[in-house]
Amino acid sequence: MSAKSKSPASVKRRISFSLSAPDARNIKLAGDFTGWENAAREMKRQRNGAWKATVAVSPGQHEYRFIVDGQWVDDPKCDTRKPNPFGGENCTRVVE
Repeated sequence: MSAKSKSPASVKRRISFSLSAPDARNIKLAGDFTGWENAAREMKRQRNGAWKATVAVSPGQHEYRFIVDGQWVDDPKCDTRKPNPFGGENCTRVVE
């Protein structure tokens, strides 16, 4: 028997997200890859006041935002955005 190989499109990639928010108490990463709020990923505070999370996602375009102390926040380092159904915009990142 031969082992099944995964196609390149099905292999998940680990990508990191970060946000500088030294005064924040809690930050979560929410996106299409977390079911948005349903399984938002807790981010970890770094010594420099930035917050970081690394997630595994499938290749393609993904939408995301941060939840900072309960408030939705855009990624200031993201220039590519897409309108969302709530009148705001989601940040987007392409994973190859």
